[in-house]
Amino acid sequence: MALAFAARTPVIRGSLPGPRTEALMARDAAVMSPSYTRPYPLAIASASGLWVTDVDGNELLDFTAGIAVNATGHAHPQVVAAVQRQAERFLHMSGTDFLYEVEVALAERLARLAPVGGPARVFFGNTGTEAVEGAMKLARWYARRPYFLAFQGSFHGRTFGALSLTASKAIQHAGFGPLLPGVYHAPYPSASPGGVTTDETFERINQLFLHEAPPEEFAAVFVEPIQGEGGYIVPPDDFLPRLRTLTQHYGILLVADEVQSGMGRTGRMFAVEHWGVQPDIVTVAKGIASGLPLGAFIARAEIMSWPPGTHGTTFGGNPVACAAALATLDLLESGLVDNAEAMGRELLAGLRDIGGRRPDLVRDARGVGLMAALELHTPELANELVQAAYRRGLLTLPAGLSAVRLCPALTVSRDEVAVALDILEASLVDVEGARREL
Repeated sequence: MALAFAARTPVIRGSLPGPRTEALMARDAAVMSPSYTRPYPLAIASASGLWVTDVDGNELLDFTAGIAVNATGHAHPQVVAAVQRQAERFLHMSGTDFLYEVEVALAERLARLAPVGGPARVFFGNTGTEAVEGAMKLARWYARRPYFLAFQGSFHGRTFGALSLTASKAIQHAGFGPLLPGVYHAPYPSASPGGVTTDETFERINQLFLHEAPPEEFAAVFVEPIQGEGGYIVPPDDFLPRLRTLTQHYGILLVADEVQSGMGRTGRMFAVEHWGVQPDIVTVAKGIASGLPLGAFIARAEIMSWPPGTHGTTFGGNPVACAAALATLDLLESGLVDNAEAMGRELLAGLRDIGGRRPDLVRDARGVGLMAALELHTPELANELVQAAYRRGLLTLPAGLSAVRLCPALTVSRDEVAVALDILEASLVDVEGARREL
């Protein structure tokens, strides 16, 4: 992809990791939980927009956005200013027990935006997994039914309820059983060649209803409109509408997990809007507050009608996080969602061109908006590409079994897309060359 002019490119000032990073790695290994997954040794010192400077002075292009969290880029001045203003007023006053305007204002915005088909109410937490846990509780309370349906490849969080829905990687379950009973899984269909079809998915669901648990016993179906951790899997166009029809037929709540796909990332505020589907409950987190910890689940008002004391939180809806979220929504609605759609088209077109030139390495290029991935032929190839891109100054993340995900901030420019594509192609050449030397 040709650059319009001399665009900014990564600056690597020596071998990676540098000496200061190595020193921090040693300190980290001594005191931090070894459960953390560190795909490569990045030690961040500062960041602005899509550019990260590490502790050794290397400048890298960030196409991870903190796992799709920094929707407005690193340290966006409008978000920083909103945080500073709120921090000067007060830092915390639990929203479970007291009122403050910034939380109510954010709830009003989200209730208006969420595609749940009617007046809505909002519950704030701190993370995506909290939002999912709360949605599970609400679904059981409202439906008075015990069971849940989720999908293979899904990721809904790591606490026990959310982990019971999660079916992305076996390591995430290993050693933690038994998990929550009454959770069933069906295959998630894929629009990519060779993927599970929608018909196959619904045949499995029908068999489940016939032989394992009757549909009248299911409180909710939890679904990612586009799977995140599972590999940025885009479903066939008929999947979500058919799922909505099925859940309505049996009186089952449909919960759209938009923790990763929401807040404008796919070129719509919520990914379900691409398919015209209105769920009963929506969960959000990640990009909602541009890096501050905030999550929420949003439901139609008649569903979220539980009495005081049924569910609560100490830190959820923190006023500083809510202020950041309001500033984030201002930016999303003033052009960043449109930019995600436009830049996403360019990114995906470039990925498909690269894949077409490297069919020996790349199996698939897919995505919607700025939720895009390259699927390699093996997990080893995917890991080698992530490492090679890092060495060239591009930050990416693995996903699924053999995908490399690209989820830059919604502020990404055309030139930054072009730089990333150039680095990815050069990194594939590195991978190919390294394999020839073996």
